[in-house]
Amino acid sequence: QAQLMQSGGGRVQAGDSLSLSCAASGITFSRHSMGWFRQAPGKERKIVAAINWNGEQKFYGDSMKGRSTISRDNNKNTVSLQMNGLKPEDTAVYYCAAESSASPFPEEDPVKYDYWGGGTWVTVSE
Repeated sequence: QAQLMQSGGGRVQAGDSLSLSCAASGITFSRHSMGWFRQAPGKERKIVAAINWNGEQKFYGDSMKGRSTISRDNNKNTVSLQMNGLKPEDTAVYYCAAESSASPFPEEDPVKYDYWGGGTWVTVSE
């Protein structure tokens, strides 16, 4: 049974940095592209960043491009998201997700993802 366990998140002030981590079990982690998405109240879920199976291809959504870094460790079955220069508009629930296609490029469409973590709040205050 696939499980994505998220850690990190919380409440920070504008300008702070924060790291999110996601540990996968029940899947062959190295066969999956991984993504981080976020969803603010009343808004649709959108890509923050995604990384392909071997970490060589990365995609960053417009929302945090230049302020975030996605990485993965296939030995530890983990994917991480480092976020810097956080802004109040970054406040949202953040989700990690695993995508099972054989594409060498990470997907940005959340519909393409098969497994999801439970989400973690990131709240950025002024």
